[in-house]
Amino acid sequence: MRAVFALVLVVGMALAGVAVYMIQGYMADLEGALRNEQAFNAKAGKLVEAFVFAKPKKYGDALAEEDVVTIYWPEKSLPEGIFRDKAVLFPEGADGPRYVMRSTEAFEPVLASRVTEPGKLASLTSKLEKGKRAFAIKVDVNSGISNFVKPDDYIDILWTGGVSGVEGSMTRQIESAILVIAVDNLLNEGQVTAGTVAQTVTVAATPEQVARLAQAQATGKLTLSLARDASEVVQGTVETDTNAMLGIVQEVVAPEVVVPEKVKCYAKQRSGGVLVDTDVEIPCKK
Repeated sequence: MRAVFALVLVVGMALAGVAVYMIQGYMADLEGALRNEQAFNAKAGKLVEAFVFAKPKKYGDALAEEDVVTIYWPEKSLPEGIFRDKAVLFPEGADGPRYVMRSTEAFEPVLASRVTEPGKLASLTSKLEKGKRAFAIKVDVNSGISNFVKPDDYIDILWTGGVSGVEGSMTRQIESAILVIAVDNLLNEGQVTAGTVAQTVTVAATPEQVARLAQAQATGKLTLSLARDASEVVQGTVETDTNAMLGIVQEVVAPEVVVPEKVKCYAKQRSGGVLVDTDVEIPCKK
């Protein structure tokens, strides 16, 4: 009987030791996970609630409460103008809803620059950033991508025309990655059907760009090309002419060097009352 009791005691102590070992391992894993979470939270910073779009919205759509949701966002990296207070986004007693000013995707932040003031309809001027102007460019089927460009696309603009001193015409890129805000009288990309050939493309430009585009449109032909986004800005001058396009190198003819003839002067002597030249060379008088 004592032997059975001793055996049970030994087995119980062994099981207790195993249990303590497993608990210690579990606690160590738990402490490690806690430390990792604390390190992540310290790196991410404080998280705060902010509003994002719950589903894609098109330009001109009214914004309702069911169109937005709140998510946690790192406070130190909040975009400028993001809405965090529901009472500010949907104020009581407003004259009407806010309207979307630019097509958005689900879970994009709801920014003040993306929606109108309550009760104010989306318009062309609402798509202009501060300091920008709307400028309409006349286009046709020969203007590059006039049948593909849509509002909110970015385009490069090239000018082709005659330049004094250049044989044939020259093409130069005068604007890079400039924002399209309207095509004809359509402000939303969803309103433009595929294959539609635009007659005017309206861009958002600075006053300096407007002046440059007006001069270019009056003196030559404008061609459009699509850019991926606003980051596709090309630095420096991009241009070509007919000779450069065809790889023609004009031969440079060196001017003929004319060597002035050396003038020689000779001494004179009087002979019979008349001055005659002699063979004695003397310096010429200047």
